[in-house]
Amino acid sequence: MDIKSKYQVKVNNLVRKQDLPELPKELRKDFEDFCNSIFVEDHYNCFGLNNHTLKGDLRGYRALEIHWNEVSYRLVYRIYEKPAPKRVMILSFAEHNPAYEKANKRK
Repeated sequence: MDIKSKYQVKVNNLVRKQDLPELPKELRKDFEDFCNSIFVEDHYNCFGLNNHTLKGDLRGYRALEIHWNEVSYRLVYRIYEKPAPKRVMILSFAEHNPAYEKANKRK
């Protein structure tokens, strides 16, 4: 029996238009996996992948840490428990500093 998630995954349009085309092919595929599994099923713990809550201007948001080919990437997202429907909103996916800068502009 399939268990349906109570959370929807929403992606900021600029993530698909600007961020993903700049990423290596492998990370673009990983992004789809994140959207279809991690953020649907285990959005707070990310199946043990490194992630953390953010502070300052991005307080209330979270970042998934992805290290690939000696480059540090961040996928910035926020989990909304209310109002319904519960959802995970993805704001940016880029190298470390640009990911936070983009998220700040898009929030």
